[in-house]
Amino acid sequence: MPGRQVIPRPLETAPGGPAPWASLPPDSRRAIALTPLRAALESHQRALEGVEAMTIGPLPGGGAPAAVLVALFEEDGEARVVLTRRAAHLRTHTGEVSFPGGRLDPHESSDAGARREAAEEVGLDPDSVEVVGTLSPLATFSSGATITPVVGFLPARPRLVANPAEVEHVFDVSLAELAADGVWREERWHMPDRPARPVPAGDVAPEPGWFSMWFFELPDDTVWGATARMLVELLRLALGV
Repeated sequence: MPGRQVIPRPLETAPGGPAPWASLPPDSRRAIALTPLRAALESHQRALEGVEAMTIGPLPGGGAPAAVLVALFEEDGEARVVLTRRAAHLRTHTGEVSFPGGRLDPHESSDAGARREAAEEVGLDPDSVEVVGTLSPLATFSSGATITPVVGFLPARPRLVANPAEVEHVFDVSLAELAADGVWREERWHMPDRPARPVPAGDVAPEPGWFSMWFFELPDDTVWGATARMLVELLRLALGV
């Protein structure tokens, strides 16, 4: 259910494969907590700083540097992540689901920029965010902007208010819901004019000119694009796949 957003599918598409976590028993995909995720993120951060990065991207970029905040909190033993739906009047990515974030100011760090943008877009107190690490940097097809996903833990459910200038709706979803059967799917898109991009170790690369596009079908929204790619990496770390 994509809502008002427009998903620019090419003329040629094909079904994709199963979710990376499809082989895990359903019980192991429930009650995903923050403590084991913290350990996985810390290990991943060490890999990113070395030569062993589990790369979901990056795409060839060159655009302005940007950062998003992947804000998580735990409630009833479930890790939940904060998402936004972009306002309908914006010129680009109208109605798309995304993390709070945007372009960095000159000389601004990714951590500071992600927290600043979250404060501006949804009223999240920057001082409440414990930065745990980052996911793999990636770039968007549309702008080429290089995005750093900053992962931050919150002490409890935050009180958030959407800034109508940028955000139509702010909500949260549990990682367990994202990993449930039937929520994630893959499509293969034929885009021969696009440069190839790396795939995670152990995954099967698409044929030349074909790209894996990932989707999460939520009750009121479809999550896809860069946001879906970040969520896939987050879930793979959380589930150890």
